[in-house]
Amino acid sequence: MSNHPGLARRLTTFDAVVIGLGSMIGAGVFAAFTPAAQAAGSGLLIGLVIAAAVAYCNATASAQLAAQYPTSGGSFVYGRERLGPWPGFLAGWGFVIGKTASSAAMALTFAAYAAPAGWERPVAIAAVVLLAAVNYCGVTRTAALTRVIVVAVLAALAIVVAASWAPGTADTLRLVDGGLLSHGWYGILQSAGLLFFAFAGYARIATMGEEVINPRTTIPRAIVVALGIAVVVYAVIAVSILSVLGPDGIAGSSTPLAAAVSAGSWDWASPIVRAGAALAALGALLALIAGLGRTSLAMAREAELPRWLAAVHPRFKVPHRAELVSAAIICLIISVADLREAIGFSSFGVLVYYFIANAAAYTQTGEHRRYPRVLQVAGAVACIALVATLPVETVIAGVGMFAAGTLYRILRLRRARSPVE
Repeated sequence: MSNHPGLARRLTTFDAVVIGLGSMIGAGVFAAFTPAAQAAGSGLLIGLVIAAAVAYCNATASAQLAAQYPTSGGSFVYGRERLGPWPGFLAGWGFVIGKTASSAAMALTFAAYAAPAGWERPVAIAAVVLLAAVNYCGVTRTAALTRVIVVAVLAALAIVVAASWAPGTADTLRLVDGGLLSHGWYGILQSAGLLFFAFAGYARIATMGEEVINPRTTIPRAIVVALGIAVVVYAVIAVSILSVLGPDGIAGSSTPLAAAVSAGSWDWASPIVRAGAALAALGALLALIAGLGRTSLAMAREAELPRWLAAVHPRFKVPHRAELVSAAIICLIISVADLREAIGFSSFGVLVYYFIANAAAYTQTGEHRRYPRVLQVAGAVACIALVATLPVETVIAGVGMFAAGTLYRILRLRRARSPVE
């Protein structure tokens, strides 16, 4: 890959942490609690602990691999270098396709909070175009805008917590209304799979390994710090809104955080929370577009995607063609997408992506080993278990996605060999 133009190293540890937080907080707090409550009721609290544990195993694997391979591409590069071309391709394919669906979901989430009725899809497409333009102008602009969004979202979440615990609003008995095991362990594991979607933002830090300063120490540190902050935020929010709405209230609301604020004496703050939700979705979308462009760049460098996507802009030092193509496909999905299906579809691809990352990290030895192998074994087993508990239609769609990718690569390899034969 040394023959290809490189990206500029401009991001600090703080920038990398902020980009990871922008991805995780935007996706999780405002998108995952409702389906998790529908699956597990109060048991979503156990699901959250499981999702956080799986995310930690996967985060340590990503951090260990990123320290050895500080380049763009994330698990596509890790799988290719440690396991071979096929695992690398499947990891990259899972990330690109799954995160394209996730980008559409975040754009639609933003529009649900910010757009007038009937204008959701046009506003979602406009958001993608605007943020693609921000990414096009350079990664430092991406980090700067993400920093502003994260601060605003954390302020909105602080209002949610304060409103939830205002006198006469919260009731801790609602935390376990119906019992933690009322929906069974299958429901709990399904909620963990859905909540894991919320934690997957730290992958964006690894995919930007070619743009951070001193990546061998910055990336591992940023991944663990960002994940730790996100776990604390999720736990506080989960306990707060459960204490106000109970599991049935969360399951029945498409905007549970705003509903929790409206349930008490802080109803005036509901518009602020809605604005925070819209900003959170924008932050996630911004980081997703950046990560998609860089993984597509890495795959194109190895001819796993069309080579012309490997171009780096001479001035802005970003994979501009890959980002533009990704944005166009996201807009196409938005025109026909269903939000819940997009989230489940993304979860399937990401869990497969991290299974390969854990397998790749397991093979590392010597000075490159930072964490015990038991974490990688646990992470790999957990990824498969959570995939198996996702809704059946999601699993079918995910299997079809990987089958299409496998067929694409087989045809490409045959075409590459045909002149010789």
